[in-house]
Amino acid sequence: MDFTTIRHELSDGILTVVLDRPDNLNAFTVEIADELERTFVGVNDDDAVRAVIVTGEGRAFCAGMDLSSEGNVFGLDESKSPTLADMADLDNPALQRVRDTGGRVTLAIYACRKPVIAAINGAAVGIGATMTLAMDARLMSTKARFGLVFGKLGITPEACSTWFLPRIVGMPTALDLVYRSDILTADAARDIGLAQAVHEPDALLTEARALADAWTRDRSAVSVALMRQMLYRNSAEPHPVDAHRVDSLAMFYTSIGDGHDGVRAFLDKRSPQFSAKASEMPPFYQEWTQGG
Repeated sequence: MDFTTIRHELSDGILTVVLDRPDNLNAFTVEIADELERTFVGVNDDDAVRAVIVTGEGRAFCAGMDLSSEGNVFGLDESKSPTLADMADLDNPALQRVRDTGGRVTLAIYACRKPVIAAINGAAVGIGATMTLAMDARLMSTKARFGLVFGKLGITPEACSTWFLPRIVGMPTALDLVYRSDILTADAARDIGLAQAVHEPDALLTEARALADAWTRDRSAVSVALMRQMLYRNSAEPHPVDAHRVDSLAMFYTSIGDGHDGVRAFLDKRSPQFSAKASEMPPFYQEWTQGG
């Protein structure tokens, strides 16, 4: 893939995605949205990648939407008058400049089969903050800042953040964050559960890689992919029986796949030799996930 606004660095199974507009504080554009969406769709079938880290080049992670763009700075077509009914088919080309660009990215992250870690090296504001809510962990530099500033701009949170944020910090804290629209320090973000950890700038990527290794090294790629999707999707179901249906199929297919050697390795007190690929998911997976 050729990219102009982001950079890929693949090392030992960990793909580091670098937002690469440092002169603009990695401000978000439609082009960045397109390239991030392509990235997170593409890694699903790339068996060389077992985990993804997202960080920013220079002193910012992402300073929000590039407000210097001409016309509607969010890339939206102001001549349209979309309705809720219009949004039923998100693949409709007529919605290309109606859909929230950040939401396209976070939906691709949500559907990703690989763990995703945000290594927030500097300012993460607006979409720079909300895009990380779809990731599995947010590690922050001591120099990082986190701002859900939509209220101050007279707009609303986007990038599916009203789905992710309450699940991370709870509803009362989520409401307080979006109402206040404050910019948080790294320590404040950690204290309310937005960040898992705060590290010195020079250690941030090392710690992110260590976490990626802890999650994915010597693990079954299919097991990891299923666990990620099961936790996100099953926790949103109205009744545990819905999780039971998926749990049953996931357990069945992993037990006849990598589970064979996993059990034998445990009994033999040796490292397992997993061979299943996330590019080849069990037969129920597409039907289960294609609805959203």
